[in-house]
Amino acid sequence: MSGGTPVYEVRMAEDPADREACFAVRKEVFVAEQGVDEEIEYDAYDAVATHVLAVREDGVPLGTGRLLTGDAAAGKTGGAPGVGSLGRLAVTRAARGLGVGAALVRAIEDAARARGLTAVDLHAQTHALGFYERLGYTAYGPEFPDAGIPHRAMRRVL
Repeated sequence: MSGGTPVYEVRMAEDPADREACFAVRKEVFVAEQGVDEEIEYDAYDAVATHVLAVREDGVPLGTGRLLTGDAAAGKTGGAPGVGSLGRLAVTRAARGLGVGAALVRAIEDAARARGLTAVDLHAQTHALGFYERLGYTAYGPEFPDAGIPHRAMRRVL
């Protein structure tokens, strides 16, 4: 990136400070902006998920997402073997349009490949369908509500 655009990196959230940064982004985007109840935003899957974090060069967190695998993913993927579940993808308002969301998705896909998975599913808010379609995801099944927000299931074969 050039032209004064802040440089950022996407990395696995390895330590407690990284995880807290992931949760702070989710709180800003899902709870504060979208009105998701904080009680349902954080769940038992957070303890077993692979979390990714995008941070600006000065350490400011810009975005996050997570990958669920195995039994944790089964409820979201229909139990399909070899399919991971991408979720909780969030980019701060200030970082939108910088490619952070796409970089997070690709990092999650890389993590899925490293675990031997052959596809990634996600539940996209319907307003974001075009974003995921541009990244190679295909919607399937009917629209459904999640946290009061319309969603569609999507999948990308890796």
